[in-house]
Amino acid sequence: MTMFKKISGALLATALVVGPAAAQDPSFFRIGTGGAGGTYFPIGGTIANGISNPPGSRPCDEGGQCGVPGLIAIAQSTTASVFNNAAVQNGELEAGLAAADVTRSMFLGEGKFDGKPHPNLRIIANLFPEDLHLVMPAGESIDSLADLAGKRVGIAQAGSGTQVAVLQMLEQWGVTRDNMEEAELNNSQSAERLADGQIDAYFYAAGWPVAAMVQLSSTKGMSLHSFTDEDLAKINEVIPAYIPSEIPGGVYEGVDEPVKTPAVSAMLVTSAELSEELIYNITAALWNDATRKMLDNGHAKGKQITPDTALNGVLALGVPLHPGAERFYREAGLLE
Repeated sequence: MTMFKKISGALLATALVVGPAAAQDPSFFRIGTGGAGGTYFPIGGTIANGISNPPGSRPCDEGGQCGVPGLIAIAQSTTASVFNNAAVQNGELEAGLAAADVTRSMFLGEGKFDGKPHPNLRIIANLFPEDLHLVMPAGESIDSLADLAGKRVGIAQAGSGTQVAVLQMLEQWGVTRDNMEEAELNNSQSAERLADGQIDAYFYAAGWPVAAMVQLSSTKGMSLHSFTDEDLAKINEVIPAYIPSEIPGGVYEGVDEPVKTPAVSAMLVTSAELSEELIYNITAALWNDATRKMLDNGHAKGKQITPDTALNGVLALGVPLHPGAERFYREAGLLE
């Protein structure tokens, strides 16, 4: 029996009987995601559906939505991690999906965010690993990141965690904005430019399969750079949140062999300003049976979003759990 099955009974009941007062903070709960061609947007949409239960909806046990009574959650397309965390800090979003390394740096005011801490950031759950894709035209390859000097390289959009991490990585191989022609593009734009021959390579961190890359691989074709174990160790030393991972062969058409690459965890982040009761109920709704079905039947990455992995890396991250989420996990037996 999985931990999910163990917790789904009593705590699901809690999620269903809470009255409308549970949603007293915002009736609308805005979740920042990412670009439409990536993974944050579909996953954020599934989470929004799972935790919503608009006023007047049929009860859950009569086939209605099983979220927080009175709550309307909305997934908004954004430029991803940096934007989402800043918007949560400023109260412009109630929650957002964000990479673990960026969330830590922004919360503490370290690295690129030196002297600019974001103390309101709190974690609801670890969601899934985001694998770094270094995409090139079909048949093209490089020996190391150093080969990108002098090339036209998509470094992801400004406001994304991918760009922050990629620039740190490239610097270790002597590649900077000064010796490459960088392009700040979202995933869909990057795929289009690569297909048209306007860029030589691009980076994007997301949970596979990435929609824009599925389309690219099945039309123009593409290749993915596979990092060496030494390179992965070097990247992990510079950015500890990026750990060795692997994209299985066959995920993308024409990419038949496993690809070794660094990955970072995607987190669901919220604000310390939101009430314990609200976030407790949202966390319970995130892990109920109805949301489980949505996650399993939506984007392929949804199957990896489970209660058993909800706290992976969270306690060592240095960003606190929201008290409402913490209470849920303690009652579920997932937290000592």
